[in-house]
Amino acid sequence: MTENCEFEIVYDTELPGTPERVWEAVTNGTPAWMFPTDQWPDVKTVKEYPTHLVSRMDGPDGWFNQLEHVLEPLDGGRARLHYVHSGIFADNWDEQYDGASKHTGFYLHTLGQYLKHFDGKPVVFTDIQGPAASQVPDGFVQLKNALGVASAAQGSAVELELDSVGRVSGEVDFSSEHFLGLRTSDAMYRFFGRNAFGAPVGMTVHDFSGNGSGAPEATAQAWAGLLEKVYA
Repeated sequence: MTENCEFEIVYDTELPGTPERVWEAVTNGTPAWMFPTDQWPDVKTVKEYPTHLVSRMDGPDGWFNQLEHVLEPLDGGRARLHYVHSGIFADNWDEQYDGASKHTGFYLHTLGQYLKHFDGKPVVFTDIQGPAASQVPDGFVQLKNALGVASAAQGSAVELELDSVGRVSGEVDFSSEHFLGLRTSDAMYRFFGRNAFGAPVGMTVHDFSGNGSGAPEATAQAWAGLLEKVYA
């Protein structure tokens, strides 16, 4: 499909943080669990702290992208989140919608992991994209095999010794056909099987081990080296 098509992705979940902490995470803290959004030219069309936030970007020919967060406090310092991502995809509607809808659950799971284990800690964010050779049907399977976690279930402990990266000791906190999450005592590693959605396999590192001022270049170089070997 090539014509403009409007979409809506709705997701409801409970998070291990108060509405105030979730609000901070989805406004100022996105590098800690998703990716930096401080350069987005969005407009806060609704800003009712800490329960209702709507961020919107508009473009030519009716294009828009909108994120809505509705937060409700729960007992025990938790919050219920009603999340709605709506907008218009201009091209490849089916592929884009499939990718965006499946990413949503993984990102919001990672938000929960951040709130539970690292809330408020300074972070260094690194984004690493795999080579074009990862855009094959079994690209993500190849990566899981190389990491040694192909059969590891969610919740499994892992002790990995990885070429160019070193030791990764922690837990598989998320595992599905297209996504993998590894959490250690001071970092979260997120792996994205975007080969299923017409893009290279990618990953992000959310490093909470320091004061947040470290440079991500060494991390990017190490993991890029590993991905190059996997898909050589």
